[in-house]
Amino acid sequence: MRVPLSWLREYVDLPAGETGRDVAARLVRAGLEVETVEQLGADLKGPLVVGEVLSIEELSGFKKPIRHCFVNVGEANGTGEPQEIVCGATNFAVGDKVVVVLPGAVLPGPFPIAARQTYGHTSAGMICSARELGMGDDHNGIMVLESHLEPGTDAIELLQLVDEVLDIAVTPDRGYCLSLRGVAREAAAAYGLPLADPALLDVPPANAFGYPVKVADPVGCDRFVARTVTGVDPAAKSPIWLQRRLQKAGIRPVSLTVDITNYVMLEVGQPLHAYDRGRLRGAILVRRAEEGETLTTLDGVKRKLSAEDLLICDDSGPIGLAGVMGGASTEIIDPVLDPETGEVTGSTEVVIEAAHFDPISVARTAKRHKLPSEASKRFERGVDPEASRAAAQRAVDLLVLIAGGTAEAGVTDIAAPHPLHTIAIAADLPDRVAGTEYGRETVARRLQEIGCTVAGADVLEVTPPSWRPDLTDPYDLAEEVIRLEGYDNVPARMPNVPPGRGLTEEQRFHRRMGVALAAAGYVEINAYPFLGEAAFDALGLAKDDPRRRTVKLVNPLNDEEPALRTTLLPGLLGALRRNVGRGNTDLALFETGTVFLPKPELKVAPRPSVEHRPSEAELAELDAALPDQPRRVAVALAGGRLPAGWWGKGVPASWADAVEAARTVARAANLELTVRQAQHEPWHPGRCAELLVNGRVVGYAGELHPRVVKALHLPERTSAMELDLDVLLADGVQKVSGPAVSGYPVAHQDVALIVDAAVPAAEVAAALREGAGELLESIELFDVFTGEQAGAGKKSLAYSLRFRAADRTLTADEASAAREAAVAAATAATGAVLRGA
Repeated sequence: MRVPLSWLREYVDLPAGETGRDVAARLVRAGLEVETVEQLGADLKGPLVVGEVLSIEELSGFKKPIRHCFVNVGEANGTGEPQEIVCGATNFAVGDKVVVVLPGAVLPGPFPIAARQTYGHTSAGMICSARELGMGDDHNGIMVLESHLEPGTDAIELLQLVDEVLDIAVTPDRGYCLSLRGVAREAAAAYGLPLADPALLDVPPANAFGYPVKVADPVGCDRFVARTVTGVDPAAKSPIWLQRRLQKAGIRPVSLTVDITNYVMLEVGQPLHAYDRGRLRGAILVRRAEEGETLTTLDGVKRKLSAEDLLICDDSGPIGLAGVMGGASTEIIDPVLDPETGEVTGSTEVVIEAAHFDPISVARTAKRHKLPSEASKRFERGVDPEASRAAAQRAVDLLVLIAGGTAEAGVTDIAAPHPLHTIAIAADLPDRVAGTEYGRETVARRLQEIGCTVAGADVLEVTPPSWRPDLTDPYDLAEEVIRLEGYDNVPARMPNVPPGRGLTEEQRFHRRMGVALAAAGYVEINAYPFLGEAAFDALGLAKDDPRRRTVKLVNPLNDEEPALRTTLLPGLLGALRRNVGRGNTDLALFETGTVFLPKPELKVAPRPSVEHRPSEAELAELDAALPDQPRRVAVALAGGRLPAGWWGKGVPASWADAVEAARTVARAANLELTVRQAQHEPWHPGRCAELLVNGRVVGYAGELHPRVVKALHLPERTSAMELDLDVLLADGVQKVSGPAVSGYPVAHQDVALIVDAAVPAAEVAAALREGAGELLESIELFDVFTGEQAGAGKKSLAYSLRFRAADRTLTADEASAAREAAVAAATAATGAVLRGA
């Protein structure tokens, strides 16, 4: 919201010496976000005056039009003689009043002006465009002024070229500050000065003679005010003061009627819309759209409407998107000059709409049609429903004053009942929240300054004003008192924090896991937890896959991703794809986070009071309404796992690295991971490992299916792993202890076993480990062989066994005996046969 300081002073009698930066400092102290204070005309220096064009000589022989002019600037040049000026613009004529800058002046830039010889003539000054004066980007031609102005009049004051503009970032809870009225109220409270409220107008009561209006959806539109002005002069133009205020506030002047509606919106905060009554067909109707309806909006775009859109209609159909943008069929007709008769034609009868629409409905419509507007920005944040009558009256008064119109006696005002919302607040609550003492009188005074009605002694009965829908509970009121008294006055005290017990075992595990993965070369990412059906399609999930059952967001950030994730893979693989697209081809990424699994029965979450801690029953209700949120870890790898160099070839990342990442996570929890072959989307059916702990499936790892790689535009042989940490830790976190170190030598024993091809290598390893006993230090599979020598339907598994005792050097017989016991156990458990036996 851009707030010109000169306009703000109209409602608050600020001290004469206060600069824009001083006002900004007060507003920031009161909690507003003033981003910049723009100095308009800071480097502007006169003389800059109104001039009357006396004569124009068209010069020929040049590549562009050149005009030699004599301009009457009164006594501004010290002689009273006409000023000789050469100009290249052609949009002015003899007798027009223009803005003339004389030698010695400085225009914004800075751009000093001096007399000079050009095109064979002396040019003692310049005739200015709006952009040269710093009034906007319009450089189409010379700025032509109103005809009644006297030559020699100071144009700096006339055009209000010197001013300060505060640019305020209005947060969603302070929608009332999207108006001069709201900012002035904050400034008045900050300075302790009275407010001249522009909405305090004498407004005639509603009667039966106003323009007919019917509201079919009182929830979407709880107030609709309509006023009519006839006899509007289509040739009337917006006065300079009106145009300048709009320009300083960042709005381009268009035409008188449109400018007035924009001016009142900036002044009072109530968006208005003007209809040409001659183009309306019957009564105005406010209703929801019907499927298949269309509307051509003021920007010339034909829009297909949704059943959720709130519309303004007449007998011809939709004529506007409520609170967003009007329709082209009833817009005010721009003035047109008839060259034969000299008459100006245009809209002469105007119907003013000042309505209050549901913020959520307006926000969704604006987002659905990708049509943000100044009106929707205000309705989304909350508009004062009691300001509608005053805003309509203000627009009518300006049309009568400037355009010579006549206000019809009819007043339409359809209003749904608005029950008063009263909040009970302990008078000392702000004291307790801030840790200081304000006192009841200060609390009551500050609440009254923001428009509240206050009654009571120890417990205050507070009725918030209609323009503050954000004030809903006692702590909102306490915050208002604290911010107006100044956050810098809140004492800084260290809280008394009770001693803690340190991290839980589960928290320690999560840290160990992250450190272990980072040490293994993985880089942690945090992806957005949103996805859509396209992500599941790309992963090749079946239509009945449980991962497709999601929790949908009512108001998603992206319509294509309306659901919360049920797997970490889409976000992780998306990050991998973006990095590959930016030239990072060797990648190892990991993410830990929650997924969101909907419960069989959907429940509505209660809204507990903020006055006390929720009870155990309320917490249980809240928990029951939330989806299950198990924590998971996932990795993704692509490109080279080990780089190539002078030492030799690099090693590409493979499914084995993804499985090893799972083992790294399991080791951080001091758990033994069992790996066996499986088929599970989105992994390659022949290169997918099922991961188990104590017989429970905790996740999957392996190489992604080629169709998934192609659909997601990933490098070939991209691998991934995902583990459910809650299932992994179902038996609790096992404390991690350092390995026992023996100073005695190790005894190596290799064993090759022939087993059926369907027997998992992990089962054979588990049987060997159990049979070998305590002397076995480690076991490693180092070769898998299939072929004629192994036999049809068979495979050969070769394991390296390391034996060591903690208290002695093993003999060859002891190592051999342990090996034979291990083979015997494997034979009994899996039917393994010693190769070569």
